[in-house]
Amino acid sequence: MTHQVAETLPRCKWAQTNPLLRTYHDEEWGAPVKDSRALWEMLMLEGFQAGLSWLTVLRRREGFRKAFAEFDPEQVALFDSHDVERLMADAGIIRARAKIEATIGNARAYLAMQAHGEDFASFTWGMVPDAPIRNTTGQVLTQSPHSVALSKALKERGFKFVGPVIVYAWMQAVGMVDDHDPTCFRYKHCEAG
Repeated sequence: MTHQVAETLPRCKWAQTNPLLRTYHDEEWGAPVKDSRALWEMLMLEGFQAGLSWLTVLRRREGFRKAFAEFDPEQVALFDSHDVERLMADAGIIRARAKIEATIGNARAYLAMQAHGEDFASFTWGMVPDAPIRNTTGQVLTQSPHSVALSKALKERGFKFVGPVIVYAWMQAVGMVDDHDPTCFRYKHCEAG
């Protein structure tokens, strides 16, 4: 597909304003992700996005990966107060202490799930057994009954920055919910994975 053709394809409105958003939309957003570590990484990035634009996170994505040991939960779980201060000084990420501390705690929660025999991917996808859920309401939702239930279950396991709105955005990103506009060329495409 040529660059010019790619720019003229019908896509979701939010992805039409910036080349980085367009690429993310066209190549990732809504495609089912079944790898536990990749799911955890995306959930952590969604937590950092809270109150900001997704474009802000995308622009710093590689910085996040470098700062958080490629989002390896085993390494991130070992971060201590010195690492928090190091991350607070890292201009390559969003420097929000509560979000940084939550990511470290969430690595520990992820590992605790593993230690108790709960695979993160199986657990999260199991909470949405009819996924991918296609939004046919014609409305742009910010949360759903599934995101409320999944948020609650994650919080019960010790996760932070996983409210229903963050979880819903994550569910969209990892393909549990298909919120592509019906006119978008990716509509239905993501279902196949």
